[in-house]
Amino acid sequence: MSPFSAQAWAANAAAYETIRTMPFNTELAAGTLTRARFTHYIVQDAHYLIGFGRALALAAAKAPHPDRIVQFARAAETAIVVERALHGGFFRDFGITPEAFAGTPLSPPCDHYVSYLLATAYADPYEVVLAALLPCFWIYAEVGRDIFSRAKPDNPYRAWIDTYAGEAFGEAVTAMIAATDEAAAEASPAVIARMHRAYTQATRHEWLFWDGAYREAAWPI
Repeated sequence: MSPFSAQAWAANAAAYETIRTMPFNTELAAGTLTRARFTHYIVQDAHYLIGFGRALALAAAKAPHPDRIVQFARAAETAIVVERALHGGFFRDFGITPEAFAGTPLSPPCDHYVSYLLATAYADPYEVVLAALLPCFWIYAEVGRDIFSRAKPDNPYRAWIDTYAGEAFGEAVTAMIAATDEAAAEASPAVIARMHRAYTQATRHEWLFWDGAYREAAWPI
């Protein structure tokens, strides 16, 4: 039987293709994405990474093996380091002050995604938590590689493209896939079914996040 990751990717391949070709990523690759849409995205991504870091820390707390505790604790640290790099790099380049960031609420898609990950991290077993976290790693890497392959050198968003298509992020994705497959190998059929639901739900949130950035989504009231 193929590992959980292969099954989950195959089951959600159509969703990934929809994400890969959605307007935000198509225009990002072409370098034609508007500054307003990218600014909305990086502000919300910075908010998201804080929540994602908390969810990774909870995964570390639930991990049954010391090596996995270290892996997820370091991943949580990296998420926060990346968030701070956004403040120091992209935020400076796009004229976003710390005060402006702090005063911008989480958009509906970002709020829903972070809330979903934290609720899963608190309430569900370790295996399900990893399945919910995996799409953020894996889909981001695949989208990053795809955009990298078709982006021109003078693309104004080259720094973002290089980050998510880079070797360091690819290694983190490989480690996350390995940890998830390791957890699934010892899980019951009932837990495996919950893992698949979590992976699919997180994949849907990935689409919602990018779609929300393209629409510059805000609370209607």
